Amino acid sequence: MNEVCVRVAVRVRPLLPREVLHNHQVCVRVVPDTSHVMIGKDKTFPFDHVFGCESSHDELYEACVHPLVESLIDGYNATVFAYGQTGSGKTYTLGGGLVGKGDGQMEHTVRVSYMELYQEELRDLLELHTNHKELHIREDDRGNTGQEGHSGSLYKSSHSGVLVG
Repeated sequence: MNEVCVRVAVRVRPLLPREVLHNHQVCVRVVPDTSHVMIGKDKTFPFDHVFGCESSHDELYEACVHPLVESLIDGYNATVFAYGQTGSGKTYTLGGGLVGKGDGQMEHTVRVSYMELYQEELRDLLELHTNHKELHIREDDRGNTGQEGHSGSLYKSSHSGVLVG
């Protein structure tokens, strides 16, 4: 596994139809041939990966998530964390992807949690009927941080992989 523990990717979403209708302008642009975004006319910010409006789920998955899945198979923990304002596309971006294509030689079991933290309430997005009050983030007596009241969902690999979303 590479020495870098945290990588940051940005996915710029296109304007929504209502934003186009109200003549809103794009304020964040991808700087061509770089991993930078530009805000306004001259402020640029570097990231590990940058995806423009036209990018696909597959591009994002291959660049950002697939290496994490490979690390999982090697025994490492991995987390994909999406941050942004309401309606910015977090759930859309994380809402699908092929998790680990099985090669038929080995079977892997992965425990997956798909959580939303919104206004200090935690919600399990794999079990939509979960009450916000039932889930809490706690530290155990060994110093490990985890979700109390939820153990994740189990997925086993197969010849065709597991589709999440």
